[in-house]
Amino acid sequence: MPESINFETEPSKYRHWHLTVDGDRARLDLNVQESEGLRDDYVLKMNSYDLGVDIELADALQRLRFEHPQVKVVILGGVMDRIFCAGANIQMLRSSTHAFKVNFCKFTNETRLYIEDASENSDMRFLCALHGTASGGGYELAMAADKILLVDDRSSAVSFPETPLLGVLPGTGGLTRLVDKRKVRRDRADIFSTIAEGIKGKRAVEWNLVDALAPLSTFDEKVKEFADTMATELPEKSDRVGIALKPITPTANGENLSYKYVDVAIQNDGRVAAITMTLPENATQPETGDAARELGSDWWVLQLFRELDDALLRLRVNRDLVGVITLHTRGSVADALTMDDTLEALKDHWFVNEVRHQIKRVLKRLDLTAKSLFAIADEGSCFAGTFLEILLSADRSYVLNDPDFPVSLGVSQLNGGLYPMSNGITRLETRFLGTPDQVGRILEAAGSFDAETADELGLATSAPDEIDWEDELRVAIEERTCFSPDALTGMEANLRFAGPETMETKIFGRLSAWQNWIFQRPNAVGERGALTCYGTPNRPEYNYQRT
Repeated sequence: MPESINFETEPSKYRHWHLTVDGDRARLDLNVQESEGLRDDYVLKMNSYDLGVDIELADALQRLRFEHPQVKVVILGGVMDRIFCAGANIQMLRSSTHAFKVNFCKFTNETRLYIEDASENSDMRFLCALHGTASGGGYELAMAADKILLVDDRSSAVSFPETPLLGVLPGTGGLTRLVDKRKVRRDRADIFSTIAEGIKGKRAVEWNLVDALAPLSTFDEKVKEFADTMATELPEKSDRVGIALKPITPTANGENLSYKYVDVAIQNDGRVAAITMTLPENATQPETGDAARELGSDWWVLQLFRELDDALLRLRVNRDLVGVITLHTRGSVADALTMDDTLEALKDHWFVNEVRHQIKRVLKRLDLTAKSLFAIADEGSCFAGTFLEILLSADRSYVLNDPDFPVSLGVSQLNGGLYPMSNGITRLETRFLGTPDQVGRILEAAGSFDAETADELGLATSAPDEIDWEDELRVAIEERTCFSPDALTGMEANLRFAGPETMETKIFGRLSAWQNWIFQRPNAVGERGALTCYGTPNRPEYNYQRT
């Protein structure tokens, strides 16, 4: 693996995507540079991608929402003749560690969900213009779009070759979107997922694998026609003026990272990471949406959550020995609640709306991070409103309950529904699934309250006094780091998303299950496994026992 992967980039540094914006239209064209992968032990042939390609795509999606809010339709296309994208690079997967493969697939899943989130919440639609074949992850990217147009040239197809060729499964939500989003009939989906060459032409339309076909001679005209139709369904956005997303690169101090509002400290021989989020003192809140937009990416709440997002990604990919993340806040509960009042009062402004959804996405990233999460509410903490969501995302919450060391928490109206989890309900509703009336009681306690009240409301897993505080935390953390990481990942992924199942929970639940199993099975990655043998003269050898 590269020694340290950086998730910060911007359009002038893109190597694989080309972003162009013209009024209310944007194009993202994929042109993967074969020799510019994150490592030099594979070649990105046939527009196949690695994590670096997807880091650029994720950055472009963020910039479209914040820097180009006037855009109504985004066309996902490419420049390579007869091929859109061959999916994840097989040599990259074959030569990567198991942990990297899983985190790579998790990031690509989140990026595709961000496309769907922009469509749902930002008056922005996506059209995937397949001028050539889309295989595996390439077709999974297409399915994240609102519409798919396929060139009708007798050779271009859509396909999921993972099962017949590699002994694995589509890793970016493909099977789930196939039947849950595109509503492909399950018997047809079964056939499609076992035909390596895929399906093309009228059959692809009949099975709802794509929305329409167009011959090469009129393909560009059809793309424009689709884009025009999609744009007319959206409100006027030409008066929106975007903001620049400034870099948030942290300062490294040994293993530790320091941003402006977020600090990451590596502890316990690299087994624990402490993330501390510090709210600015007496920050002036914007009174209008335009005033908030003038602050741009310097608005502290946006910058803090962008920093938290970056920190989580670095911990996932660069710190696989970290098993426990302790979550800390510092600042005023009153300031946190005032921030929420501002986010609610100005929600009709496009920029504030985007900030709210950015926070939602970062909180989901926290939920989906395969580390044990312990929230630590001690003296000086401010788990209130939006920041209470961070405590609610944790597997356990420890609240210091001692009159000599006052601790306050707080609830705002934003805890009532702005930040749903992947299961479609709030963290409060998920926490109190068995006692739903408790959610209303907590929301009625709007404002700040002390540690004892927090414990009575059920917001604390444990609320020791000062005498027991340090010992209880030490024992809990030491115990957690001694358990099997595999078992903990499975346990946490099951327990965090109680309640209803959605397409999103299916994608990530199955991701945790099948990748932590199939990606380590000999049929896929053994000496004669399909993933190992792909691209070599060797044929895979399977153990045909079903388990």
